[in-house]
Amino acid sequence: MNNIICILLIGVVITASSSSTSSTSSSITTSAASISTATSSAAITIPSTLFATTITTINTSALFSRLTRPSISPFLLRRGVNNLNLQYSNRKETRLHHSNTVNNRRSSRSRSGGRRMFVDIGANLLDDMYQGCYRGKQRHEKDLDAVLQRAWDNQLDQIIVTAGTIHESEHALTLTQRDDRLYCTAGVHPTRCSQVFGTTQDSWEESLEQLKHVIKQGLQQHKVVALGELGLDYARLEFCDAETQKKGLIAQLKLARDHSFHHLPLFLHNRESGNDLLQILKQHYIGSDADATTGGRGVVHSFDDSLELAHEFMKLGFYIGINGCSLKTQDNLDVVQHIPLERILLETDCPWCDIRPTHAGWEHVRTKFDVKTEKKYDRDYCVKGRNEPCHIVQVAEVIAGIKGVSVEEVATVSRQNAQDLFFGMVTGVKK
Repeated sequence: MNNIICILLIGVVITASSSSTSSTSSSITTSAASISTATSSAAITIPSTLFATTITTINTSALFSRLTRPSISPFLLRRGVNNLNLQYSNRKETRLHHSNTVNNRRSSRSRSGGRRMFVDIGANLLDDMYQGCYRGKQRHEKDLDAVLQRAWDNQLDQIIVTAGTIHESEHALTLTQRDDRLYCTAGVHPTRCSQVFGTTQDSWEESLEQLKHVIKQGLQQHKVVALGELGLDYARLEFCDAETQKKGLIAQLKLARDHSFHHLPLFLHNRESGNDLLQILKQHYIGSDADATTGGRGVVHSFDDSLELAHEFMKLGFYIGINGCSLKTQDNLDVVQHIPLERILLETDCPWCDIRPTHAGWEHVRTKFDVKTEKKYDRDYCVKGRNEPCHIVQVAEVIAGIKGVSVEEVATVSRQNAQDLFFGMVTGVKK
């Protein structure tokens, strides 16, 4: 087919060279009907309908302009047609690869005049899924490096890696050494308190000393930016009973009041615990001498409770962390709509809490990523059902949609909130 196009165009050049610009179109039509090419034993006649069909696949006005230049050679003309056909083919692609999507869709400018940037304040990057393991089965190679590269390519410039045990806190601290843009929490998740602290007073004291050591090390390295994830989770009492969770929370709040750590923000977990977390914070944290004048410092992450409870936490000085789990239902959206943007922090809580088509917030999602299942793994694609830091833009888009503001404003304000809470004490972090 390319040979036919080239033959046709050589005929066009001949016609255009001997005709005035005003009669170019009719000359081409006449020539197209009569052009033929001879092989060693036969001639092939090119019907005018074929030429008309072919010529519609290129920019005809641009072609006619070039044909009036008698100096153009058949080789250059042929190369130009190939380029035009390639451009036409590319325009037919409506879904861009994720790396192109980043560059083409996100060149917007923030209010400060620079590119909009995101901070993911909660990413479970220690999860086995980023080691290629799903539900106990190895599906593909380790790909955390690819996940992080997608994050940086999608305008994230800081990620806080969350930890739920002392061992995970150590691991997270090690992971942050890989990149200046990675930071971490250190603490014990409510569902892991029995596992970590044990059952004796000695085991509790020993575990708290170990945690204290990790925090000190992380502060010296300017990598630990929050104490947590700590809090209450009554939805999963099969892992740890409520009383042990409360004991673990209070013990860590006592650690937070230590003179060396009183400036360290809390990364709080609150799931189906009613007002218990709020009351414990008032009694064992807010009322302490260290925080009597400044109120609470921290974030209630992955918030999916009532607006009234959100206001109570904000009154104490806490931020509200929003991810996909905060945007599932219309009631969730109504709550987020009334939380001031100045009190919101963005997170993915990946690999969990992705925003799905069945969720109420999905209608506001504009940025989509190409995916493959873990069984058909491709390093250049996101894994279906596995959330990643790069999806933070979708959280911002939903918040922007329900509040009627730009994504740039959500990115700018929430990033400044993260800087104020987590990174103000970290030397060398650019605000």
